[in-house]
Amino acid sequence: VQLQASGGGWVAAGGSLRLSCVASGRTFTNYGLGWFRQAPGKERELVATISWNVGTTYYTDSVKGRLTISRDKAKNTVYLQMNTLKPEDTAVYYCAAQRAYGSSSFVFWGQGTLVTVSS
Repeated sequence: VQLQASGGGWVAAGGSLRLSCVASGRTFTNYGLGWFRQAPGKERELVATISWNVGTTYYTDSVKGRLTISRDKAKNTVYLQMNTLKPEDTAVYYCAAQRAYGSSSFVFWGQGTLVTVSS
């Protein structure tokens, strides 16, 4: 499985960005896809997940109502739409995949994409 993330950049507080993660290498039936982030000096944290088959989603509390995860099966792509961005959203964002949604660890990782939100 290969995961290719893109879409990071610089944005002013209150602005929006959309991250994309193109997945390849197999079919993703039963897989879960997720976005993690790691801010400078902090541990990596889970941001959001989505089940490939049904589209069930999960969000960490700090991003609920502002970030939206979605997937396009035809394009084998997972998105993270980020609205009303805050400086504390600044981090390197990673996409990752788990073999079974909600029941296993994330075993495949893409390279990170940097998001910088200025105040």
